[in-house]
Amino acid sequence: MRIDLFLNKVCLTKTRSVAKNACDKNLVKINAKLAKASTELREGDEIGLRLYGFDHQIKVLALPTGNVAKKDATNYYQLLSRQEIPSQE
Repeated sequence: MRIDLFLNKVCLTKTRSVAKNACDKNLVKINAKLAKASTELREGDEIGLRLYGFDHQIKVLALPTGNVAKKDATNYYQLLSRQEIPSQE
């Protein structure tokens, strides 16, 4: 499954275009390597996501086969860490 689709399906981004733009701006990493929106994701991969003012580290537990209900989204990933990105004033 593509990384942009995964981020959208499991409700980590609001839309798929937000996920694609984050990849285009080098805000998404898979296993510590920069990810394009079309990068294929596998179970066990670790995602680094710098979005919405936080730096998230996420481990993929399973890949969804279809649409995912918001209440079931956390069954597909584990949040390893979440740190606030300091503002640059």
